[in-house]
Amino acid sequence: MPLDPTNDPQSTSWVSAANRPEADFPIQNLPLAVFRRRGLVEAFRGGVAIGDQVVDLALLIEAGAFEGEARTAIAAAAGPVLNCLMDLGPSAWAAIRNALFDGLLQGSKRQAVFERCLVPQAQAEYSLPANIGDFTDFYTSIHHATTVGRLFRPDNPLLPNYKWLPIGYHGRSSSIVISGHEIRRPWGQRLPAGQSDPVVAPSARLDYELELGVFVGKGNPLGAPIAIENAEAHVFGLCLLNDWSARDIQAWEYQPLGPFLAKNFATSVSPWIVSLQALAPFRVPHARGPGDPALPAYLRSAANDAAGGFDIRLEADLETPSMRDRGEARQRISSTSFRHCYWTLAQLIAQHTVNGCNLRAGDLLGTGTQSGPSPEEGGSMLELGGGGKHPIAVGSGEKRAFLEDGDAVTLRGWCEKPGAVRIGLGEVSGRILPAAGTLNLDLPRDLDHPLRRQVEPVDDFGGIAVQKSE
Repeated sequence: MPLDPTNDPQSTSWVSAANRPEADFPIQNLPLAVFRRRGLVEAFRGGVAIGDQVVDLALLIEAGAFEGEARTAIAAAAGPVLNCLMDLGPSAWAAIRNALFDGLLQGSKRQAVFERCLVPQAQAEYSLPANIGDFTDFYTSIHHATTVGRLFRPDNPLLPNYKWLPIGYHGRSSSIVISGHEIRRPWGQRLPAGQSDPVVAPSARLDYELELGVFVGKGNPLGAPIAIENAEAHVFGLCLLNDWSARDIQAWEYQPLGPFLAKNFATSVSPWIVSLQALAPFRVPHARGPGDPALPAYLRSAANDAAGGFDIRLEADLETPSMRDRGEARQRISSTSFRHCYWTLAQLIAQHTVNGCNLRAGDLLGTGTQSGPSPEEGGSMLELGGGGKHPIAVGSGEKRAFLEDGDAVTLRGWCEKPGAVRIGLGEVSGRILPAAGTLNLDLPRDLDHPLRRQVEPVDDFGGIAVQKSE
């Protein structure tokens, strides 16, 4: 994807906040989201970020500022989800980007029209940007896979298939939530250390995962694989993704079929979807080692080798309840770059469809936890704390092995380099709520059985008795 005029670092906007060096959303970015004005009873609609403002696309289409393919694309993005625009494909995506760039550019003849369509981001609330039909989570960071593998298999951290294909599993789309949604600590079976039988209890090893989300654009027919040379034409854009994980539940349940309750309780995404065109200045070569195996033909191409990666900087911040009470700023606990990713976006699409699987507009792919080669670049607390053996210091004298109730995690992402304008992905955040009570768990009759719990009613939701563990 070559650079085009919308990537010109000399271009500025008449929205002054977009021209600040530290801005996430300059005119070279123009990410899309679904929003409405907070506190008003109105429908969600598509919007585009520029500086500290949102361009209301529903108002823009009413103004009749554009014609042809640009108008068709803007109209497709003006509804409560972006699936229609996603399904139109790259030509429409370029048309809406060019039209918005033209209207927001310093000196634009359409400035007066666009000014009437601006909403301050401080007054906006967001919804999921698409109807997400399917969610697939991959395992693309070799540094994450090696570090986690070493915790369980010190002599053989990487499984034999890792360098041959992008490993993934199918998740659940119904529990994907927008940034700011509070996360309830999940219940499940877990096996305490030293015990032979599991217990049913809230997770004690709740974790975050620093990931990127990949929104699929135009899909493919069932039975028709997508060639790696064409794969990026099916990528609508990227967002930030936190695939919350209950490590203790996962350790007990994942064999032989992989994650289940440990992962399906919540996945958080940021509201803004950043296009690959906006990220074009930050492409890097595909990061594979000289001794790695030669890949099958469907997973390799010259273009992918030369520039299939992206240097997207990623950070995770933590804020504990005590820090919040004292008014302390949240603390950065990890920092890495997507440039270390072992598998590219094109390879994820090619692998997902090589068997003929049909992707659809609005499907979401997770990259898996992103970690770098050094310990402080771990993309999860599992890595940063050595599996809980070495809690990390946070705030004023606190320590964390895993997330505690009231903790808030914020993930951030951006790109910057000399000669290019900074491009931000915004933030995705979530705060941990205490576990709900059990919902009438069918516990063993034997009062001495490890699964048995002394419970008492604490609340009632729609006539369902809610109980809690002692």
